[in-house]
Amino acid sequence: QVQLAESGGGSVQAGGSLRLSCAASGVTVSNNCMGWFRQAPGKEREGVASICTRGGSAYATSAKGRFTISQDNAKSTVYLQMNSLKPEDTAMYYCAAAPVLSLLAGRFNFWGQGTQVTVSS
Repeated sequence: QVQLAESGGGSVQAGGSLRLSCAASGVTVSNNCMGWFRQAPGKEREGVASICTRGGSAYATSAKGRFTISQDNAKSTVYLQMNSLKPEDTAMYYCAAAPVLSLLAGRFNFWGQGTQVTVSS
């Protein structure tokens, strides 16, 4: 059974940093594209960043230059390093797996339960 487990969320002051982790089981990270999504109350789920072992990476405009997605195939883990955090980054962050590089939620087949990120001003 495929399971994705996020961790690393929390509360941080604006301008601070957090690193989210996604531990994958039942799926080979190197054979899939992995993504991070976020959803704030009352808003649509938004693609933040995605990475494929051989396909490069993609970022939402809001994340580009501040966030970095990476993966460790040996540890079956995907990371999202978030720097220069802003209050508008506050959301539940989800890890997901897809067959192709994409920021569209509909392309992702497996999802984690999410980890909350709260940025105070």
